[in-house]
Amino acid sequence: MNSDYIILLVDDDPVFRDGCGRFLQDSGFQVQFADNGQDGLKKLEESAVTIVFVDYKMPGMSGLEFIRIVHEKYPNIDILMVTGYATIENAVEAVKLGAYDYIAKPFYPDKLLAIIRKIHEKRNILSHTRLNMNANKLSFIGASPAMRKIFDIVLKIAPTDSTVLIMGESGTGKELVAQGIQANSTRSEKPFMIMDCGSLVENLFESELFGHVKGAFTGAVAHKPGAFEMANGGTFFFDEIGNISPNVQAKILRAIQEKEIRRIGSTETIHVDVRVIAATNKDLRREVEEGRFREDLFYRLSVIPIYLPPLRDRKEDIPSLIEFFISKHSHPRKRMNGIQSEALDLLTQYDWPGNIRELENLIERACVIEESDIITSENLPSHIYSRRSSNVESLSLAQMEKRHIKLILVRNNWNISATAKILGIDRKTLYDKIRKYKLKGR
Repeated sequence: MNSDYIILLVDDDPVFRDGCGRFLQDSGFQVQFADNGQDGLKKLEESAVTIVFVDYKMPGMSGLEFIRIVHEKYPNIDILMVTGYATIENAVEAVKLGAYDYIAKPFYPDKLLAIIRKIHEKRNILSHTRLNMNANKLSFIGASPAMRKIFDIVLKIAPTDSTVLIMGESGTGKELVAQGIQANSTRSEKPFMIMDCGSLVENLFESELFGHVKGAFTGAVAHKPGAFEMANGGTFFFDEIGNISPNVQAKILRAIQEKEIRRIGSTETIHVDVRVIAATNKDLRREVEEGRFREDLFYRLSVIPIYLPPLRDRKEDIPSLIEFFISKHSHPRKRMNGIQSEALDLLTQYDWPGNIRELENLIERACVIEESDIITSENLPSHIYSRRSSNVESLSLAQMEKRHIKLILVRNNWNISATAKILGIDRKTLYDKIRKYKLKGR
């Protein structure tokens, strides 16, 4: 995460303010303090604050009023509401007024870092999907022909309101592309709502999507706006839309076509102006043929279809992705400076069944466990050796022997006796080859 971030804590509780502030400072961040909303606004005028943590209940200006003012005046600042009075209504109201998220007291300090990491990731996504109008291109990770084609499509469709269907395997970056479309659209300063269609059970899905009125069902103790309503004016992203039921599909189709919704239990329709982007790792045409997905909704969503190729089909993008993830996951107190050529060679040969998500997880792991300031082949997981691509025609016998010995060593956790037995050589010969090929253990 970026240690240059300036975090402002606005809270009238000195114990919480000081304790939270010390934790954030020890984590490498610059921290400023204010004990009320008015003082907080003065701090914002004086400093280039990145993130604001604001208490919900304070004397004088309330946390919600503070959020409203800051969001209108400083739209690029991320705001987190901190409250000991956490309710769904408070959270919804805070998000509607411009807060990024909310956190309930008491909480473990590590939860703050998790939220800051999410904010950091969001900022990285936006900075890597920013439209350069003068150069007439997108600044994006990946220079392969397949990705350049996608960049051109995003460039053309971003300013429109057309619905977009992003297809591709899990982990290929479908949400990243959706974020890029939003960031370069006329709706870039409006809400960007994400609905993970695979994470909610059906009886909750409709309520989360369209909201409900008080008394609509057991437990509906108050009116609740849905996510679609909260996205009004902005963009709504359905992640893995192939997982939703036919009943909900029909209601989504109506919302897109008629630009209106109805909360559960209400007869009143609410007009919504929302651009829809959907993503799926399923073959929706086959889902339509087999009766699991509505044909009319499929054609409504796929006005602009985008297919993201798997990482194994665009391996020329791996070095730039690794560079980006090293920068993203380097700890402020332990800056990583790159990757060993042999390690890069191994990662480029690997076929990445988990795609970009798998690559990012591996780089994050390497940044944590590496003792040096570069990622080395010795600390790569053993499956990188065993499942790498089989195209070795260009390797010499010595290179093949070196890689095979290293593979067996890694699989056996550098147990010399076990490795020598598998290779069919004695321990002295194995030690000679380790010295010859300059192999290093953990």
